[in-house]
Amino acid sequence: MRNALLFFFTLILAAVSATAQNAEFTGDVRDVRVVRSVEQHPGASLLWEPYIAEWKPKQLVVAYGAGIPGKTDMGDIVASVSTNDGDTWSEPAIVFDHNQRFGAMQFGYSNAVLYKPPGQDVMWCFAMRCPMNYQHSEDSQLVGAFSADGGRSWTPVEMAMHYTGPLIIVGGIQRIVENGQPRYLLPAHRNTRRNDPLGSRDQFMLSSTSLLEWRLAGHIPQPESGPVFLHEGNLAPGDAEGELKLVMRTATWEEKAALDPPRAFSSVSQDGGRTWTPARQEPDLWNARSKGFFGQSTNGTHLYVYNDGPAMPKPGARTSLRYKLQPTSGGAWSAEKTFYDSGTHNSYPTLIEIAPSEFRAVWDSGTKEHPRTNIRFGKFHVSSEAK
Repeated sequence: MRNALLFFFTLILAAVSATAQNAEFTGDVRDVRVVRSVEQHPGASLLWEPYIAEWKPKQLVVAYGAGIPGKTDMGDIVASVSTNDGDTWSEPAIVFDHNQRFGAMQFGYSNAVLYKPPGQDVMWCFAMRCPMNYQHSEDSQLVGAFSADGGRSWTPVEMAMHYTGPLIIVGGIQRIVENGQPRYLLPAHRNTRRNDPLGSRDQFMLSSTSLLEWRLAGHIPQPESGPVFLHEGNLAPGDAEGELKLVMRTATWEEKAALDPPRAFSSVSQDGGRTWTPARQEPDLWNARSKGFFGQSTNGTHLYVYNDGPAMPKPGARTSLRYKLQPTSGGAWSAEKTFYDSGTHNSYPTLIEIAPSEFRAVWDSGTKEHPRTNIRFGKFHVSSEAK
């Protein structure tokens, strides 16, 4: 009898907790949960830039960064697992540890990107590593690890890189098929101008047939109207058959402010990411120097999730998350809708589709005063009718 009562009260407490979490915000995301908070990572200064992938039905993996105090965006990469569709999350496993030395070298890590190849019982985590003496991760190299047990343990693997320059990754991998064989595309950009006035700011595409070796596929040309800092692009199928579309975060070329007006830019490729059209403004897609998620559901609807929007009093504050839908390829985008707004800091959304029009989402969240103090998860349904 005692065990039955304890089980009953546990269910009541769980229901109250879930209701309280969902009552704290407005928006169309649902079943919001905290995956992890900074207090659960002793010594970490922030939790940031999560990425989500599905291992099997109802089993999800979220990888994110736990920041080193004194560094802008460098730390460890860890991964947490849910076996009940995001309701609860495990203690995290270390993917990349900044305390581990490689001879005389020691690295900080950032920007996890998860990917599970269809039909394979392996999940990959790609990230960036940067020498620990650097202040930030703008001059990083690609690093990878794989898990064969659904994200509970990870084995680092050295990439065979035919692209040898610094890079930054944020967007996910897009799988295409050429001549019956899979080919994987990973958006990346370079920002060596932050520390070197003769450096460059370029958005480009990496390509692989194995996920172990990576080559430069092609660069995204600058807009014909003049240079823009194009970065953090998200790749998805485009409007036409066989087309790929990259939607990018933007800033002024000097990296000092948002564009005026604050707009995302896009580029398309018709040849598997080898050549791209000059980047052009997306008049309906807001971007004020923060990552926006761009993807496509199986029903063909394009989805764009982004920070703030025209109605916000301080564009670029990275508080609310908004979204738009484009239900018809090449058609009009919907009016702005609220994804998540709790009066706190929220940024860097990533979504995956686990069933037709049904998505799972993660983002880094915070308090009213402090950004990036926890990682949040939620469920989201893409309506077939956008207005």
